[in-house]
Parts: sequence; structure tokens; C-alpha cells
Amino acid sequence: MPTRRGEAKKAAECLRTALRDYNLKFGTILNDPDLASLRASPEFKELQEEARLGGEDIGYSFRRDLKLISEVQAPFRGVRRFFYVAFSAAAGISLLFTVPRLFRAIKGGDGAPDIWETVGNAGINIGGIIVLVALYFWDNKKEEEQLAQISRNETLSRLPLRLSTNRIVELVQLRDTVRPVILAGKKESVSSALQKAERFRTELLRRGVLLVPVIWGEGRTPQVEKKGFGVSKKAATALPSIGEDFEKRAQSITAKSKLKAEIRFKAEVISLEEWERWIRDQQESEGVTPGEDVYIILRLDGRVRRSGKGMPDWSQIVQELPPMEALLSKLER
Repeated sequence: MPTRRGEAKKAAECLRTALRDYNLKFGTILNDPDLASLRASPEFKELQEEARLGGEDIGYSFRRDLKLISEVQAPFRGVRRFFYVAFSAAAGISLLFTVPRLFRAIKGGDGAPDIWETVGNAGINIGGIIVLVALYFWDNKKEEEQLAQISRNETLSRLPLRLSTNRIVELVQLRDTVRPVILAGKKESVSSALQKAERFRTELLRRGVLLVPVIWGEGRTPQVEKKGFGVSKKAATALPSIGEDFEKRAQSITAKSKLKAEIRFKAEVISLEEWERWIRDQQESEGVTPGEDVYIILRLDGRVRRSGKGMPDWSQIVQELPPMEALLSKLER
């Protein structure tokens, strides 16, 4: 194990150098099947976090792509920031003119402005600046949280599954086709949830639900080829990187139809350690104690729809999720 950790650290350092000095795109690292084992390591998580923050120009393209997706999801953030800056500047200029008036009001004498009116104007300007600056930093914090969530969604999209036909795919290949429901917890809890789901099987299938059970600490990662996730190079090249999100997200209609025919009611996780790490990160981001029983429902576009503690109430999920042929499902794609 120490040897593997040492190799992962050395590999991460080499990639860090390539990102900084040779303009390697982070999307290439996310897509390369030969780096799948590295993506399951803590060292890769550190590298991805550096890329998200853009530290030392590492992964500048990755942060830029994250910000592009963020702007699509929150299109008015830039406009709000403009007004925060503009109104702060206006309040600052007004305060510059108010301060000399305040001194004259305090000094008193003929022609001196009313002191209470001047103090009130200065207070309004100072209060406005404080509020606008606080809103600006609050918006920045929300953007960083959103970028972190988008980064986690990108990591999620690369997690591998084995379908009932024994075919191995990454979640990104199932977009627009299914709504994965991740059930993570102790064996007893997950097994009970799976049994209860069988009662609603028909209705859940109509809504595109694919059950993904993750039992804490169980199972070994199957050795499927030396390419990490077990995705062939041909399949891997068809997977879009985050930088190509707007160009080649959809696969061919023929491939989609074939894949859809292979999907059943339940899938098996591959690289359990990587799945557990992503779920624990998601739990921490939502203030849930890592390791608790949780369920996570994904949208058709691969993003997190909602999550909750414990196991899901399937009757409620049937009422909540629209059938695949419904208009709301089409808008979710």
C-alpha cells in the first residue's frame, strides 16, 4: 500500500507539472482510462481541488470550463456583481463629498450644513457600502460552492457501473437515459431498501430509475483490464471532457438505443473505494456525517436532484418523479 501511495503521489506531481508548464487540459486527465486508478486516490482529489481553485496556474482551463458551466446555471451572477461594484463606487463617491460637509457641520458657524442631516447621509453611504461589499463576497462564496459542486458532478460522471448485461459504463454514458438512485449505507439498510423497491418496480422503471447500491466497506474492486474503469479506449474517447461539454455531450442515436436496451433495474458499482469517496465528499458538503445511510437521486442530465438521510420512501419517489415520456422529463435532459 505505501508503494501505491508513493506511485500516486509521484504521478500527481508529474501531472501537476504538465498542467502548469505544458498546458495539459484537465479534461484529458478526467477522460484517460489509463489514469482511472489514480483518479481513485486522495492525491488526485488534491490535484483536482488545486485545479478548481486555479492555484499556481494549475488547471486554468479546468477552472475556466467550470465557470462557463456555472454561468449557464446562474446567468445573472455577473450582472449582480456589476451592480454591487457600481453602487458601491457611487456610494463611495458620495461619501467623499459628504465627509467635508460633515467636518463643516461639526465645526459649525454661518452657512454650516445641518449636522444631523449630514450624519444621516454619511451613515446611509457607509451602510450601503458595507451591505454591497458583503453581498459581493457572499456571491463569491456561493460561486465557489457551486464550482465545487460542479467539480463533484464531473467526478460523479466518471464513476463506473456494471450493467445487468455485464457491460461496464461510466455514469456520463447514461445521461438522458436513466435517473440513477444511489443507496449508500450498511448492508442491512441497503438490502431492505432494494426489497421494498421491488414492490414499485414497474412504476420506477417508467420513471427511468436505476438502483445503484453502495454498501460501506464491502466488496473488492474487480480487476477489469489495466485501464482502470474497464472502459475500452474506443469507448473512452467517446466520453466528453468537461471542456467539451458544449460540443460533444450527446452520443450517437444508435449507441444510445443499444445502451438503453441493456439497462435494467439495478447496476453494480465498480471501484467501490472511489464511489465511497465521492459519497462522503457529498455528505460533507451537505453537512451530513460521513458514513451515515443516505440516498442520492440524480437527474436525467447527471446532476444531483436531491438527497436525504436513511433510505428513500419509494411511494413518495414515484409521486415525485415524472414518467420518462412526460414533458417535465424532456425538460430535465
